[in-house]
Amino acid sequence: MRTDVRLALPSKGRLQQPALDFLARCGFEVKPSATRGYVGHIPALPQVTVLFQRPRDIVTSVAGGGVDFGITGYDVIADADVEHSTLVLHDALGFGKCRVVVAVPESWADVRTMADLAAYARMLPGPLRVVTKYHHLTRQFLHQHHVHPFVLVEAEGSLEVVPEIGYADIIVDIAETGATLQQNRLRPIEDGVILHTQASLVANRDALKRAEVMKVAVELLEYFEAHRRAEGYFMIWANVRGQSWEEVGRLLTTHTTLGGLQGPTIAPIYPNPQSTAANPGTQWFAVNIVVGRGELTEAITQLRNIGGSGVVVTPITYIFEEQPARVAALRALRQELS
Repeated sequence: MRTDVRLALPSKGRLQQPALDFLARCGFEVKPSATRGYVGHIPALPQVTVLFQRPRDIVTSVAGGGVDFGITGYDVIADADVEHSTLVLHDALGFGKCRVVVAVPESWADVRTMADLAAYARMLPGPLRVVTKYHHLTRQFLHQHHVHPFVLVEAEGSLEVVPEIGYADIIVDIAETGATLQQNRLRPIEDGVILHTQASLVANRDALKRAEVMKVAVELLEYFEAHRRAEGYFMIWANVRGQSWEEVGRLLTTHTTLGGLQGPTIAPIYPNPQSTAANPGTQWFAVNIVVGRGELTEAITQLRNIGGSGVVVTPITYIFEEQPARVAALRALRQELS
């Protein structure tokens, strides 16, 4: 039985670089091996070995137990249909967002909905030919909407060109903006969205019984959640004049909209006798608040309006909650497994 902890990351495709960038922003920078191109390590997690695989192979490796964790698209996880051996720890890492859609040729003007497609399929001389890499999701969705008969067609590379060359009738594939479909004279069906997907963290269920794997799982989730919560927020420090911290607090809460996440932090500043700003009878207080990017400029203006100066702004890397729901659920699972 192996004792290392393994994390699989995409070796190619739309998630490859975003996954590395996301991990780096969370404090888990990946360093590739100097001798083996498909292996890496994370200095912040020295017990973890990183393996680079194709997105679909990641799910297979996690399900089979050869890898403990994987970051890949939720679309390939759902299509693999391996809930019995895997557990999705986080299904919204915030990058790689797109949809799995049913798309038909633009020339099929009367096929706008799945009901239209079902009626059209019944009139074809043979089965509706559907080219896709999502066999499980496609079968499930077409049966759900009573589209029959149909046959799934295998193809490699870009699927958008397949209907154009007559090898299939329609496609089921991922789409972000729909521009690629439009370039190939294809149109998504109005109610043909099978799945909204983005990058996700998946784990092997049995591997989570190992203490070292569970420890890494909790650490990854804690930092992923803290970073996701901090995205788009800034920390502001400012010096504000006042006779007491209560007076400064009243100024902030009655003359501004600067409530922060739970309220402003206010602390007295030790007076510097050499400072030209140190006027007799005047006290300075340090104010610390958290604001979103959309409120940043207005926050600085409001602080100035109540006598604030020396405003310092910095991005926030993490905001840790008391215990995120995903971490709580994982810890509850640990109790069941132990």
